[in-house]
Amino acid sequence: MSGIMNMFVAGGGGLIVPTAVNYLVVAGGGGSGGHANNDKAGAGGGAGGYRTASGFSVASGTSYTVTVGGGGSGGGSSSQGGNGSQSVFSTITSTGGGGGGAGVGGLGPGVPWDGLSGGSGGGATRNGVGGTGTSGQGSAGGNGGASDSGAGGGGAGGAGTDSSSGSGANGGNGTTASSALGGGTYAGGGGGGGNSSSGGSGGSGGGGDGGATNADGTTGGTNTGGGGGGPGGGANAARNGVAGGSGIVIISYPSTNADLSSIGGGLTYTKTTSGGNTIYTFTAGTGSISW
Repeated sequence: MSGIMNMFVAGGGGLIVPTAVNYLVVAGGGGSGGHANNDKAGAGGGAGGYRTASGFSVASGTSYTVTVGGGGSGGGSSSQGGNGSQSVFSTITSTGGGGGGAGVGGLGPGVPWDGLSGGSGGGATRNGVGGTGTSGQGSAGGNGGASDSGAGGGGAGGAGTDSSSGSGANGGNGTTASSALGGGTYAGGGGGGGNSSSGGSGGSGGGGDGGATNADGTTGGTNTGGGGGGPGGGANAARNGVAGGSGIVIISYPSTNADLSSIGGGLTYTKTTSGGNTIYTFTAGTGSISW
């Protein structure tokens, strides 16, 4: 859109650039931990950091960075899951979710039983300690118990559940975005794997379910920042963890204002109109935007 179209023309049909926008910035979720061939399940990954607000000031001709973070990788059979990558809008950065702890022999607490810290923390196994969340972005992962099942990863709306039985523990729930940003729930923690029973449920907002005995966990939801679900234990085979879900960046402002004039750097996005708002949803890539 040309510069003249972005200018206000008294009594004319020109559109003005918004002075402020709403935003939602969700980082990639953490991957779940794996487990060795010894009946010890893996823990769920923590959700990507969740940050949202209204009234973020913008101006014509200024470039604003946008980055959509990827989900963390699943851990190997004796290693923790990887942390997710950060998502960015201008000066707003959300921290990637923490990887879940691994189910391996030995006594805890200590690596690799502990969950990793992140936007929300990964769950732990084998008496390990859940990872911490980042203030204002997410919650802690659950602690590991003596039963060898996996704890749940933390979510934006609540902590992961501690493991305490043969069943995997549940991931923490995510948080629902405002209607101005299209609603939708994001940043749920991954469920822990069960070592002799069912896996834990992933938290609302894309958290992957933990696997039952001898079953893999479920990956975090794409563009939700959900944590990966931990694999179930079982002596038949070692199992790797699974990846966390990719993040998302959303901005919105009144539809009476001008559209973006530039979207650069290979960003993948959609533009919709809802409730009197123009909503740009960025689902992959790194680049910049301007009015």
